[in-house]
Amino acid sequence: MTITGRTKLVGIIGYPIRHSLSPLMHNAAFEATGLDCCYVPLEVEPRRIRSAVTALRLLGFCGFNVTIPHKLRIMALVDRLSPEARMIGAVNTVEIRRGRMIGHNTDGRGFLRAFREETGESIAGKRVMILGAGGAARAVAFQWALEGGAVVMIANRSSARAAALVRDLRRTVVLCSVFVLPWTEASLIEGVRQADIIINATSVGMRPDDPPLLPPNVLQPHHIVCDLIYKSSVTLLLDQAKAAGAKAVNGLGMLVHQGALAFEIWTGRRPPINVMREALQQGIAGREVNQQEIDNSGPIQ
Repeated sequence: MTITGRTKLVGIIGYPIRHSLSPLMHNAAFEATGLDCCYVPLEVEPRRIRSAVTALRLLGFCGFNVTIPHKLRIMALVDRLSPEARMIGAVNTVEIRRGRMIGHNTDGRGFLRAFREETGESIAGKRVMILGAGGAARAVAFQWALEGGAVVMIANRSSARAAALVRDLRRTVVLCSVFVLPWTEASLIEGVRQADIIINATSVGMRPDDPPLLPPNVLQPHHIVCDLIYKSSVTLLLDQAKAAGAKAVNGLGMLVHQGALAFEIWTGRRPPINVMREALQQGIAGREVNQQEIDNSGPIQ
């Protein structure tokens, strides 16, 4: 990649951000399409987000992605929200057009495109249990309800946050049953029993010492289990799913498709999805090899 004074800048803000593979995906897409653009990761502490967003505007960025923990707070800092972002109540993609910032949300559509592609299943009439109530959970829940899902169950450690998401869903969607599941072992077991699909939209599972989200032996072969974490091919939750004979899907497909939608928003061009997916797969494989080498190297002297 050659960077000049004419290179257009896009990026991603989050905290932490070092784990993000989005730069690999988008820079591969820019190279494949011959666009003079560069995508950079930007670590932004929550207390500095307002200053960072102002800086991105002043520095001439064309847009940026937004990840944990900024997806909700960024809403108050953009000039306009797309109807989708306003309804969901979270932003993951910002477009900067003639100095004005427009907040979008591509997470929900990205998830459903990946879900259909990887499972071959329709969501019509299906019951889903979503673990989490943050930005990604909101996007998935709204998209699920809008596109024909029968039931959405929200389980979150903060019951107030789960209740707020359920209230917002009920104000918007009338043909889907939506309710809160208390974060207790008994309720989670009952939720799994009722659900067709279980989705982890929390960050639990990103670290190897994270506790299990679900009690053991509750998943069944008919379940589809989706973990939005993409850092590795298998998380503890997906391990549980495979052991139960259930279908297990990680977050790579969602990352690809939400990124492809963002690419289209920024460039107006058709995204090279296969190139983006291959870049992510190589990045994940490289990280796993490096981690294995670290694990096998013994104590650091």
